Formats: sequence, structure tokens, C-alpha cells
Amino acid sequence: MYTEGIPTLRIGGLQVCPPVIQGGMGVRISGVNLASAVANAGCVGVIATAGLGQFSGEKQADAKAINEIAIRAEIRKARTMTDGIIGVNIMVALSNYDDIVKIAVEEKVDMIISGAGLPFNLPELVGDADIKLVPIVSSAKALRLICQRWQKRSNRLPDAVVVEGAKAGGHLGYPFDNVENDTTKTLDELIKEVVELAKTFEPKIPVIAAGGVYDGADIAHFLELGAAGVQMATRFVCTEECDAHDNFKQAYLDAGKTDTAIIKSPVGLPGRVIKNSFVEGIKQGKTMPFRCAYKCLRTCDPKTAPYCIAQVLNSAAEGDLENSFAFAGTNAYRCNEIVKVKELIDQLKEELKLAFHAEQVVNK
Repeated sequence: MYTEGIPTLRIGGLQVCPPVIQGGMGVRISGVNLASAVANAGCVGVIATAGLGQFSGEKQADAKAINEIAIRAEIRKARTMTDGIIGVNIMVALSNYDDIVKIAVEEKVDMIISGAGLPFNLPELVGDADIKLVPIVSSAKALRLICQRWQKRSNRLPDAVVVEGAKAGGHLGYPFDNVENDTTKTLDELIKEVVELAKTFEPKIPVIAAGGVYDGADIAHFLELGAAGVQMATRFVCTEECDAHDNFKQAYLDAGKTDTAIIKSPVGLPGRVIKNSFVEGIKQGKTMPFRCAYKCLRTCDPKTAPYCIAQVLNSAAEGDLENSFAFAGTNAYRCNEIVKVKELIDQLKEELKLAFHAEQVVNK
């Protein structure tokens, strides 16, 4: 299906044109302002639930409650700002994952996107609610395992799947050495493998390419490989509506081509960040003693963690980049101005049209 000459991503009864899902960026980078603007432009706007509530020094139960109240309020506010498609990104690694999914169900979001682990019990938590379920995977094997578990326990399949390559920002689902040495499979290879697997299911599962997608030509490229759409996060940081602090956006504007680095996150995953003095310090073994009040992630051991990832990302959200870092994909250096979301989406549409036209000319 095409709209204005542009392919439409169909996820169940939802239609997305251009076929773009805005990636979830945790700890108040992609909140209601960004998500609603993206939804109003015809794409999928995504609120990241990790660290959405602001807290400082509360007891664990209180901190969880603050975050859950903030998530509910953010979804409700989004509904007042857009009639478009609103999804939430919920990390499987969150210690209160089940509770956050239940909030998303109660607030009737359109879509739940879930990664940082395999969301085996997501269909059981959602029940018969009319919510599209979209896991994030880094391999065809992971998708196969999810499908087998979902079919056996709930007799359902994912409504779509996001395949995230190693060029993405934030936490990455690959071994540290493979990411640092650039020995992971390319996103092209991953998309081809997952598309072939997705074809074997009925109905066929739409595949969404993510990690290093920057412009309309990239979108056209992955559609040509068989993807039904793309997920973009880094590109949306440098928009007026992005919920990030201006200092966070400025880190993108100032970044050069070689200014991203891979760090070992306290949660046990590699993470891609923009280099700064803080990053150099932690790479050299600097530690930041802390008292864990929240235990936000199942995979984090406060007794051995060199610093609190939640505290660091909270500082980034508040613009204190001297004591934190900005997660970013490899294309962060290409961001050179702050634009409105609608301007960005319109640009992507025009680039996508040009890419398709060029391809048709070549194939004549």
C-alpha cells in the first residue's frame, strides 16, 4: 500500500506513512513532546518508560511508584496532544517490567515495543487487549524463540519485529568485544535473515530495520531488502520537540565522525555513547560509589557496579554532561541543526521519493 507515492507500514490495523517508528530513548529523552509530534506527522511516536519519573534519594518502593505515576501521566498527556499512533518502549530488564506493561494496557496504548531481553511473557501480561506487540531482536534465532514461546503459551505472534543492528545508540544486544571490534553481522545481513524467517509465519511478520538508519535513502535501502519499515532514534534527538535538555542535543551537534565510543555498562551490556571527559574517566576505571535506592534493572548488581547507570542518565537528562554521557548512534555526527519534527518527516519523505525514483530509473 502506498500513500503519496510512499510505502505504508501496516502493523495489524495500524497504518504508518512514512514507514517510520521513532525509537524509544530512556530517561526522559523521548517523552510526550517528541512522541506526540512524531505521531502527529503520521509515524509512530514512542514514549520510553525507563527512568521517566524524576526521583532522588527515595526508598525503592517510593521510587518505583514515582516512575509508574509518571508513565501513566505521560501516556494520558500524549492522548491530549495527538490522535496518532502512540507506543511505549518497555525494557525487559526493568525490575518492574510486569507492572509497567499493566499500566500500558490500562492506558490503552497502541503499541508496546520491548527489548533489552526477550519478552517471553508479554502476551500473557497484555491478554486480549488490542495492543500491537513488537519485540526488539538482534538475530533471527531470537525471533524464532519468541515466536515459539508466544505461540505455545498464548497462540499469537508478534505484530511486527524490530531488528536492531550494532550501529544503534544506547545499550546493544551483542557481546562487547564484537561491537568494539566491529565484528557483528551488518544490519543488511540481519534484515535478510530475519525477513526470510518472518515469511514462514502466517500472517507474515513485518520486519523493522533499526540501528544506523538516518535518511530517506537508508529507508529505501532497507525496504528494498525486504523490511516493511524502519525505526529511528538518533535522528530525532536534534528536533525542537525532543524532550532532551539543550546540552544533550548540543553534544550531538558538536560530535565528529569518530566521537562515539563503546563502553561497558553496569547492566552487563555494551553501550554506544558520545565521547567526553566523563567517558574517558570510566574507560580508565573511574568509579562513582553510590547507594542503590531503586534497583531499576534486574541485570545490575549495585555491589559491583562502578557507577549507577540510572543516576548518570538522569544527570544527562538534566543537561549535566560533565558527570554523564549522551547515548547516541554512529550517525550522531551527521546531525548539524535543530529542526521541527514535521520538517524532518517531510524531508525523509522527499528523500524516500527521490531514492525510489532513482532506483526505478536504474532498473529501466
